[in-house]
Amino acid sequence: MEEKKKRMAIIASKGTLDMAMPPLFLASTAAAMDVETAIFFTFYGVDLVNKKKYASLQVAPIANPAMPSPVPFPNILGVLPGMTAMATMMMKGMMKKINWPTVPELIDMCRESGVKMIACSPTLEMTGVKKEDLVEGVTVAGAAEFLNFALDADITLFI
Repeated sequence: MEEKKKRMAIIASKGTLDMAMPPLFLASTAAAMDVETAIFFTFYGVDLVNKKKYASLQVAPIANPAMPSPVPFPNILGVLPGMTAMATMMMKGMMKKINWPTVPELIDMCRESGVKMIACSPTLEMTGVKKEDLVEGVTVAGAAEFLNFALDADITLFI
């Protein structure tokens, strides 16, 4: 009897650079381990597969007290103009230093390894994002499509 292939279902609901990494790293790693994997991109998570946005995601320093900083500063300084750009530049610098792939590279890795990438159709309708705005390989579907996959998942993650 053939052994059932393991499955992992991931819901990506956030669209910042720091929140793009966990679902993409986990999905690409799981696929490399021969785990059937799907990511459902909903709400701001759609930005991870939006061609117009995915290469320029940012990190918000406000309400992110764990964000490493060369000089510790109060969280309130995160509201100052230019702080998001600075935090994003710092994060990209740290990622480059340890040779982490970019979001577009991770999306390519997911696509090449067979990760099912599903953009939430109601989210697209609500935000005005069109199918042609999405990166190649992303399907557009509602929750039922993702749930058909997730109901048989061994691991389900909400990130």
